[in-house]
Amino acid sequence: MTDVLDLQDVSIRRGTTTILNRLSWTVREGERWVVLGRNGAGKTTLLQVASGRMHPSQGTADLLGERMGRVDVFELRPRIGLSSASLADRIPAGETVRDVVLTAAYGVTGRWRESYEELDESRAGDLLAAFGVAHLADRRFGTLSEGERKRTQIARSLMTDPELLLLDEPAAGLDLGGREELVAALAELAGDPRSPVLVLVTHHVEEIPPGFTHLLLLRDGEVHARGPLDEVLTAENLSGAFGLDLVVERSGDRWTARAAG
Repeated sequence: MTDVLDLQDVSIRRGTTTILNRLSWTVREGERWVVLGRNGAGKTTLLQVASGRMHPSQGTADLLGERMGRVDVFELRPRIGLSSASLADRIPAGETVRDVVLTAAYGVTGRWRESYEELDESRAGDLLAAFGVAHLADRRFGTLSEGERKRTQIARSLMTDPELLLLDEPAAGLDLGGREELVAALAELAGDPRSPVLVLVTHHVEEIPPGFTHLLLLRDGEVHARGPLDEVLTAENLSGAFGLDLVVERSGDRWTARAAG
């Protein structure tokens, strides 16, 4: 299997603070990864490295066969889809939903004078339909519900037909209905062999969609456990990562976790 993402002994430091510490992690074609850890574990920073938006202070990061520091990141980034709160904050509230998705073709977050081909327009429409927001195409992004915004962002992240898709807490802020709709959409994406390699960051095991195959547990910027989801998602591993005695239960293809006792 081909390595899509290969991080070796990666550290990220900001002043005297170490955010990631000698982290090694390999993601291969066909895999669907979940990254779990409590606040401050380094999950978002890890995605910044994986998306080519942050260089390691130490170690090597190979993304889609290209070594960070030796590649033009502006050519690399369109091959990596990213959905994150920080990116959403840069999308103009007055932008139409259609243009939020369409502008990803140029890697911009606001439509200006660029022109798009009919193929681009068609792909944007197909992605909006795939995530159940085609009927909102002419609405302004700022008027959407949180769930509608999340689905629009994921559609946008797929616009360039990326080889790697990174989702940073896509269910954050959603109510129960919105979360379940999103989980169902991601499960469908995970089950499609044509989909890119997926990496989903979350705090909650309840948000893990069916079809995800592997788990990376982080604690204090280091790998606590990693490997096939069924093997790694145990009460012992999760308790260690979150520093709390937890009970992990599985029902069908879904997981739950709660404090013991």
